[in-house]
Amino acid sequence: MMRHTLDFGSPLPPGWTTLDEKHRSRYWDRFTDRFGFRPGLAEPDWPAIAEPTPSITFDLTAPGDVAGAWSSRFDAVNAEALRCFVTEFADDPMFVVLDWQHTCYRLDAAVHASTPDTEWRVPVYPNGDYYIFLRDDLSEGTFGHPWEQSLCVFGERLLATLGRTLATWLPVTRIDGRRPEDT
Repeated sequence: MMRHTLDFGSPLPPGWTTLDEKHRSRYWDRFTDRFGFRPGLAEPDWPAIAEPTPSITFDLTAPGDVAGAWSSRFDAVNAEALRCFVTEFADDPMFVVLDWQHTCYRLDAAVHASTPDTEWRVPVYPNGDYYIFLRDDLSEGTFGHPWEQSLCVFGERLLATLGRTLATWLPVTRIDGRRPEDT
């Protein structure tokens, strides 16, 4: 199971390295400048980024009356994201991982995927904070919004892989930042 996220007393899992404060600040500044990041708990503040073109945003709301619905979605989204990170970016499987107001990381997705039963230090599926997985140039990635319960997948390569597979079972909230009925 890849459900572990908060065992911060343990050493970093294989494939994860901590960003120092200089790099952490630099990536947050670049992300905020590029995507207009504005955190907010209330619906009028959503989405929390200017969703780029191309992008697709999925509704992660799980049925409350179905036992295991949230856990199974959590595991499925993380597993599929990892599969797409590794296969689509096999030549360079490194991602920057931003966790709002917490430690941030670099992730070697291939090493993470090759390690049995490894911990997700920060998952793709947002479970309490903004979680962002980015290519170094910010051209591809995911933005998880915990209060909207959404996941924005952006960039041509990730849309063709992760976006396509998630669209087979998750409701679409927005395409290129607009509601589907407005596109």
